[in-house]
Amino acid sequence: MAFFCIRLLRSKRLCYLLACRNNWQKGYRTCLSKQKKCTLSLSVQGRRADIFRDNNLQPWLQVQTGLAGSEDLGTLCAIRLALCKSIKPRLLSVSAGHQRTLQFHTSASYRALPVPLVWMIIKPLQKLLAIILGRSIRKWWAGLPQNRQEMLRQALWRKRWHAAAGIAALVAVLALFLLTHLDESPITSRMRLLVFNRDKFIELAELTAEGYMEEFKDTLVSRDDPRHKVVETVVSHLVQRNRDLPEMSALPWTVQVVEDPTVNAFVLPNGRVFIFTGMLEAVADIHQLTFILGHEMAHAIIGHSAEQASMSHIVDFLSVILLTAVWAICPRDSLAVLGQWIQGKLVQFMFERPYSRKLEAEADKVGLQLAAKACADVRAGPVFWQQMEILDRLEGEPSMPEWLSTHPSHRNRATQLDRLVPQALELRERCDCPTLPTRDPRTVFRKSMQVLLESVREK
Repeated sequence: MAFFCIRLLRSKRLCYLLACRNNWQKGYRTCLSKQKKCTLSLSVQGRRADIFRDNNLQPWLQVQTGLAGSEDLGTLCAIRLALCKSIKPRLLSVSAGHQRTLQFHTSASYRALPVPLVWMIIKPLQKLLAIILGRSIRKWWAGLPQNRQEMLRQALWRKRWHAAAGIAALVAVLALFLLTHLDESPITSRMRLLVFNRDKFIELAELTAEGYMEEFKDTLVSRDDPRHKVVETVVSHLVQRNRDLPEMSALPWTVQVVEDPTVNAFVLPNGRVFIFTGMLEAVADIHQLTFILGHEMAHAIIGHSAEQASMSHIVDFLSVILLTAVWAICPRDSLAVLGQWIQGKLVQFMFERPYSRKLEAEADKVGLQLAAKACADVRAGPVFWQQMEILDRLEGEPSMPEWLSTHPSHRNRATQLDRLVPQALELRERCDCPTLPTRDPRTVFRKSMQVLLESVREK
């Protein structure tokens, strides 16, 4: 039986399912919206994705509009706020040889499980043991006679200083553990807690990548498709222009484009880039696409997945202690279940989601810097999130308070990026990039929205 359990835990399929179930890469695959209704279109100016010439980003994605005299790409997205598929999805025809490259084999049985995956397996068991221990303590206490309970209370009160000293020692050990696992974040130099090694997460990312390739094998866009070529070119350009960053040069970056209307993109810690065609339709130009890819690549080079899992590890450890106390103190199981639910929500809204929003904001900042060094028009970053905000309103998406979400709101992201644009423009200028047009996409967007609102009022 033990041998069977060991073989089961080492199974690649189980590793992938557990990784997906626990959503260790939370935030990477967040769907920003449902399938978008479009009134604009993308046009391809050629089959080759030659979008950079003399280190200058030439527009590859064009927005076509019927308005006379509207030449700015940002104007188009503001007025219509959607994109249609003028690039018709082509069925992915895979040769027999190519099919063989998409097949994945189970890892050898002697391969050790990554530490993060082991922790994902242990986490549910910890909560179960905490519930059993707390409930057992409550039953044991309730079964004692009154005189025995009183004797134990008096004994505990007499040794209260010993108990306080023990608690202080545990706190000191925990503090020492946290201090010895502090790490400096790349690029931003922010001090953070890092319990898990990034290399272990890269091993886990390999298993997750295999799972995604299996999941998307029927919807992967061909490498000869212009959409795949342009994404691959942008990623290569970002890597080349930011090769001074060791974390950027160390990863083997690869691109996969998935035929899916979801507006989403994510990058695994091992440098595997996944972007959906819905995201390609949501961006107005190559500058916005560069910013989005820079944001997702920032998650990988900073190591946000390992950082978030480390924080979750400490929070879960403390939560187990509190969960044991809840089940030991509550007089009935129903009250204990309610207390456990309240505890879970408090941990979620006070620690997990705020920390996730903090990492997203940092990825926005670093992504803007990566795009600036790649000579993109960083002023297009805030415009993208303004477009997404208005698009959600047009589609009737319910607006929830930011504190309920794992991501900052579109409006707050646009505001934060607006404050960072001047610094990004200075960085871009130091990188010997071509001069930007005098027309600011943000100004064009605001004017376009005014025209749109006036036309709606007249009707």
